[in-house]
Amino acid sequence: MALLEEKETEKLFYTIGEVATMFDVNTSLIRFWEKEFDIISPSKNKKGNRLFTKKDIENFKHIFHFVKEKGYTLQGAKDKLKGGLKESDQVKVEVIEKLKSIKEQLLKMKNQI
Repeated sequence: MALLEEKETEKLFYTIGEVATMFDVNTSLIRFWEKEFDIISPSKNKKGNRLFTKKDIENFKHIFHFVKEKGYTLQGAKDKLKGGLKESDQVKVEVIEKLKSIKEQLLKMKNQI
């Protein structure tokens, strides 16, 4: 049931505020990473607001994993991403995402008790 609800709430585009909230970072960091990593390329609406796609979000996940979780330098993360992600790196990112989701669900259950 949770998977069905998740699919219903998926969007085509995400604002910079939504992306920042997903990663619990400031919007300034999202803008900085956008400038530093050419794999991030949001479109902009008529007002000039950035609109990030699901692919951009996936790229942010990889950048976040290497820079914030693994402690890579920006250049190190760029090199890692440029060389192509190994399957093991992709699996690690997915496992971390699943564990965070489980932790969030457990904390919700704890708060309900």
